[in-house]
Amino acid sequence: MISKKMTALVNNSSVIRAMFEEGKRLAGIYGPENVFDFSLGNPNVPAPAAVNDAIRHIVDEEESTTIHGYMSNAGFEDVRHRIAASVNRRFGTNFSTDNIVMTVGAAGGINVLFKAIINPGDEIIAFAPYFGEYRAYADNVDAKLVVVPPHIPDFQPDLDNFEKLITPKTRAVIINTPNNPTGVIYSEATLGAMAQILERKQQEYGSEIILFSDEPYRELAYDNAVVPYVTKYYKNTVVGYSYSKSLSLPGERIGYLVLPGEMDDAENIISACNVATRILGFVNAPSLMQKVAAECVDIDVSENVAIYNRNREALFSGLTEAGFECVKPEGAFYMFVKTPVDDTEFAAMAKKYNILVVPGSTFACPGYVRIAYCVAYDTIVNSLPGFRELAKELGL
Repeated sequence: MISKKMTALVNNSSVIRAMFEEGKRLAGIYGPENVFDFSLGNPNVPAPAAVNDAIRHIVDEEESTTIHGYMSNAGFEDVRHRIAASVNRRFGTNFSTDNIVMTVGAAGGINVLFKAIINPGDEIIAFAPYFGEYRAYADNVDAKLVVVPPHIPDFQPDLDNFEKLITPKTRAVIINTPNNPTGVIYSEATLGAMAQILERKQQEYGSEIILFSDEPYRELAYDNAVVPYVTKYYKNTVVGYSYSKSLSLPGERIGYLVLPGEMDDAENIISACNVATRILGFVNAPSLMQKVAAECVDIDVSENVAIYNRNREALFSGLTEAGFECVKPEGAFYMFVKTPVDDTEFAAMAKKYNILVVPGSTFACPGYVRIAYCVAYDTIVNSLPGFRELAKELGL
């Protein structure tokens, strides 16, 4: 009785979510302390106290008809003003209230943009490894997802292949930096060269190509690494942001789009995104969480980063000492580990030690597994004996 499109999506449902459910099943058998679930990017670090303080303050001080009522599809004007001002302060940009559209998380933002700009048959380019849901988001708008193969071992985008894959049908390009699943930050040199390629191809084909920068991990960067702000390199850039990871609010589904006024046809694209927010059924981003985001827009999350960094160092040291080859993350909270056997087989072998990891083929990059280290530090430490046993079994 379900549609053909949904039949395919159900049959290829998220491996990550399946592993998460498997983790809950194993925890019921062996006890949660004996199961090492690295499947889902679900922050273990609690939301900053300022978030709960903001919720209480807003509920106590504002009229309920305001905080729980409708507003324009783009979101509360005061919230968008504060977000634009914060972005401008931090990145030296010049955005206004009208350049911000509040969204139901980063995923909602991507789908809003695609609904606004994509026609059936258009092509959307993504760089492997990429967050697997991108394929479903492209399918939602009857577009073709074109995948640039991974550039191993540094996982910076392969720009030579990228340029060859751009066609007159290319309408959008997705980048994700810091990257899920590798933790790699795309360098300023990479982004500058990518922008030049896009400018050339727009001229060659007489088309407009949107570069979508998916940025839920922007604040989670280590060793003083800088995450470049992409609108500075290419005018047809849209930024999608989420508070899910920086403020540990994945279930609250709150984020925003930055739609620069200098984009080609900016006024129509912004209007289309506002309408897409409604017709996709979101109507508007959650009203209370919009207000909370405005209160917390400049929160210092360095303590969270320090916690994730402790996990990163412990996991990287433990895995490399056991003989595994890893990409040390520059940002986010994922480690991409090379597998000496098929990645799906590796994940099955790891499960014998109650270790749950996600095969790299889920991210269009077989031969690796992703480990989400946004877990308790004890989970990292207590998993290492199992990883060492796995390494022995693999002959490392």
